[in-house]
Amino acid sequence: MAPFQKRNFPEPFATTAVTTAEILARVRRIEIKTKGLSNHIFAGEYHTAFKGRGMSFSEVREYAVGDDVRNIDWNVTARSNTPHVKVFEEERELTVMLLVDISRSSLFGTSSRSKRDTITEIGAVLSFSASTNNDKVGAIFFSDKMEHFIPPKKGRSHILRIIRQLIALEPDLPQRNPVDEFSGSTRLALALEYLNNVLKKRSITFILSDLVSAPYEQALVLAARRHDVVGIQVYDQADRELPKLGLVQVADAETGERRWIDTSDKHLRVEYRRAFEGMREYGVQAFRKAGASLLSLRSDDDYVKTLDTFFRAR
Repeated sequence: MAPFQKRNFPEPFATTAVTTAEILARVRRIEIKTKGLSNHIFAGEYHTAFKGRGMSFSEVREYAVGDDVRNIDWNVTARSNTPHVKVFEEERELTVMLLVDISRSSLFGTSSRSKRDTITEIGAVLSFSASTNNDKVGAIFFSDKMEHFIPPKKGRSHILRIIRQLIALEPDLPQRNPVDEFSGSTRLALALEYLNNVLKKRSITFILSDLVSAPYEQALVLAARRHDVVGIQVYDQADRELPKLGLVQVADAETGERRWIDTSDKHLRVEYRRAFEGMREYGVQAFRKAGASLLSLRSDDDYVKTLDTFFRAR
C-alpha cells in the first residue's frame, strides 16, 4: 500500500465572499435539482440498498419449537420458569451520516464544477433520499480538524440547514506544526473517531471527500465495525494529470505553501500521476480491508449514473 504523500496542485480558482442572499439562492437551486433526483430516481434504489440492514428488539414471547435458541432471554426465562425468546424486527428507521471534507483541496476545480460543488450536490441527493424514506440525517464537517457537527434529525428545514453548510462552511487556513508530520493535512481519521464517539447507534455513513488525507486505515476499520460505511471519492482531472502549462506557481492545497514548477517536465508529470495513483490505491486497499464500499468519480462525471449503479448493485 502506498504511503501517504502531500501534493501540490495548480492554484484553484479565486473565490470571493458570498452573501447570504446568494447562499439562499444556491440552496434553493440545489434543493430543486437534487430533491427531484431523489424523488424520481433514487428513492426506490436507496430503499432497497439500505432498508432492512439492521434489526431492532421488538418483544419477548414464549419459546416455540423451531425458534433459534440463541434468542432465548434467560432473565425472563428464569423469572417465569418458562422458556422465552427475544423477537426482533427490521429497523423501520435508519440514521444517515454525511462525513464531509471541506478542506481547501476540495475547492480545487478545472472544469465547470469544483470538487466541493459535486460533493455538495451528492450530499444533498443523499439527504433528500434519506428524508424521503423517513430516515434521520446528520453531518460531520472536517478538514485538518473537526469543523462542525449537525446531529441527526428529520424534516425539510433540517435538510436545508445541512445544504446551507455544504455550500457555505469554510475552514480556516490550518496552522503548521513542525513536530507533527501530517500537520495541515486533511484528517479523515479524526472525523471517523468523532463519529464513533458521538453516534452509538449503527448508521449508514457516507464519506464525501477527495481522500487526499493523512493515513486513516485503522480509524476506518474501527468505524466500519459499527457503521455501514460508503466512501465517495471526488477528484478533479488535474488531480490525476498535471496540466502542461510550462512554468507555473503551485500551492499546497491544504497549507497554502507556494512554489514554482515546470509542468512540461516529463519526469515531474510521471511522478505527479504516480502520487495520485498511489493515494487512490491506498484508499482502495483501506476500504477493502475495512469491508466498506468505495466509489470514485471525477468532479465533472455524471454522478447520477454512478450513484444509481451503486444503489442497484447493493
